[in-house]
This record gives sequence, structure tokens and C-alpha cells, in this order.
Amino acid sequence: MFKTITLATALATFGIIGAASAETLKLGNVAELSGPGATVGNAWTDAINMGVDEINAAGGVLGMQLEIDTYDTQTDAQTSRALVQKAIDDGAFLILGTVYSSSTIVNMLVTMQQGIPQIVGSESPSITQKGNPYVFRSSFGAQKSMPKIAAYLDEGLGAKSVAVSWVNNEFGKGGHDAFVAEMEARGIEVVADVSSEVGQADFASDVTQLKSANADAIFVYLHEEESARLLKELRKQNVEAPIIGETTLLNQKVIELSEGAADGIMGHVGLTVDAPNPEIQAFAKRFSDRYGYKADHNAMKGYVAIYTAATAIERAGELDRQKVADTLHNMTITVEDVPNILLNVSWDETGEVSRESFLVEVQGDETIVKDMLPAN
Repeated sequence: MFKTITLATALATFGIIGAASAETLKLGNVAELSGPGATVGNAWTDAINMGVDEINAAGGVLGMQLEIDTYDTQTDAQTSRALVQKAIDDGAFLILGTVYSSSTIVNMLVTMQQGIPQIVGSESPSITQKGNPYVFRSSFGAQKSMPKIAAYLDEGLGAKSVAVSWVNNEFGKGGHDAFVAEMEARGIEVVADVSSEVGQADFASDVTQLKSANADAIFVYLHEEESARLLKELRKQNVEAPIIGETTLLNQKVIELSEGAADGIMGHVGLTVDAPNPEIQAFAKRFSDRYGYKADHNAMKGYVAIYTAATAIERAGELDRQKVADTLHNMTITVEDVPNILLNVSWDETGEVSRESFLVEVQGDETIVKDMLPAN
């Protein structure tokens, strides 16, 4: 069962607080369904809804059917905070989302103060470094990804210098700082450091700065739509340096929006439906059959999140939020036990996730997995 709620609807709703019946278990999905993060939040939400249907068809959780209320943050941090509280007031046992780090860093204070487990798709390192015992990732924090990218730049490309393009928000700052630290550790010089804004349309000046640095490689850490715009401008200005990125740069939406400009880029991805893995391939087919588009890493993060929630609640054995949070800490889920978790995955005492990942290259309109990288 699914229901979407906007902030306006929430503010207009009075009366008895909603709660799940004895036969249902209510979860709240707080996601970016409109605004700059709509591509991200809708993929995340579609996968959660598919997972809920599968879990319910298999008998539910602790014998109860899952019920999802979805709240649109409009990609606004303060709105997300209000809606997380609204979801809790409506009776959500656990919160899924948000995906944008700038929202999660604000709204996770609400769940922390009230002892509500929260599974997020956000990647800023700071999210799991603030001592919040109730926040857990379904995706890598940037501090997990950047060492793998640094190793490729150093050992794979032999780069001695790099130019960096990053988005100036919580997501971008966290990734940027982790990346620069890895470059310093390996003696690779950052010769251009160019920040941009969320929703930025014109990247001509940014690319001029990146190009004039004459770096051995260009590292890009932007959101999806901005990544596509930057790639187009890089090709327009005939930049020849290798373009390297993290998961967002190699997103299927970026490949589509960039209209060929993504061809040849490489990078690290935590999750990809192009992985030669039977569980992932089965998920990809079910998703595309249901929704008519190719799942991206945001969809996979949402899918992992709902199966993580269901598994943790089952293992806790009762509807006790503290027990669920305690179960999630240092929990491991294997594909053998839960095939729809897609890859073997573990969480540490901070809620950080660890699993295998992939080095990929875009060839035409496809992402080709070049190597599987071990968990770190």
C-alpha cells in the first residue's frame, strides 16, 4: 500500500494521528520527488515500492503487511525535516530516506532525538561521523569510495595531477574533501579546484578553468543533471584529459542527458545494474518490466534500503525500535540468506556500509563493468 504526501497536505491534515493496524506495519519514505533531486528520489521510491510489493507477497514482516507513506521533500532540507517529523507523527516505525546529503544531515536530527531507525541513500562522510546511533546507509559514504578512485588514478592512469569539479553542497563538500585527502596521500597534485552550485545551467567558465589547468585527469563530483551539462561543455571545448568520476557521473540518466558526451568516461560505482551478477540482473529486469525504464544506482539504493529494513525488523523479532537499531549495527546480510539484498553487505557500529563495488567505463550508451573491487 502506497500513499504520497506533500508538505502542504501534511500541514492541512488535522485530527487523529494515523497508525498502522495490527495487521500492517507502517514505514515512512521521505524522498526528493520534485525539485532538482526528482530524478534521484523517484528512482529510489519506485524501487522501494517494488520491494514492498515483493515482501508483502512473500508474507510481509513478522507476519504483518508493510504499508508505505511517501513524503515529497521538494529537494529542500528544511521541508525534509518537517516531513520526517510528519512521518513519525503518522505512525511510521522506521524512516527510509532522504537521498540528498544536505537534507539527511538536517532531518536525521529528528530521528536521532526520538530513537527512530533511519536508512538513507546519502553519501556525505559526515552523516555517519556524528555519533548518531539510528542512521544507516544503503550506499557507500564518500570516504569508502574515494580510496578506490584514488587507486585507479594513481595505479591505473599514472596521474600526477588532477583537476576537480564538485558541487557546493553537503554531498559535494564531503566527497571533495575525501577525494583531496586521498590525492594528498598519494602525492597527486590538485591543479584546479572548481566548485559549482546545485541546478547550475552554464558550465562554460568551469570548463575553461579545468581545461587551462592541463591536468592528467579531471575528476567530476556533481549531481546527475549537472554532470550531463558539464560533460557536454567538456566535449564542446575539446577537453582531451581522461574524465573520471563516482557513481553519480556514471548514472544512466547522465548517459541519456549528455547525448553522447559521456562516452569514454570511467569511474567507481557502488551499485550498477550492469554488473554480471544474477541477483542484480534479475532485479534490473523486474524493475524495467514494471516501470519501463532502466534502474540506476538510486533505485538500487532504495531497493537495498527496504530489504535492509525488513531483514533487520525480522531479525530483531519484535517491533522495538532500539532492538532494530541494535540489530543493524554490525549486521551482515548475505545474498544466500536474502537474494534481493543484491550483494553481500555489512554495517559497522557507525551505520557505515561495506560491500564489493565496481570499476566501470561508459561505451556508447552502455556502462561496462571493467573490474569488481573488494569491500573496504
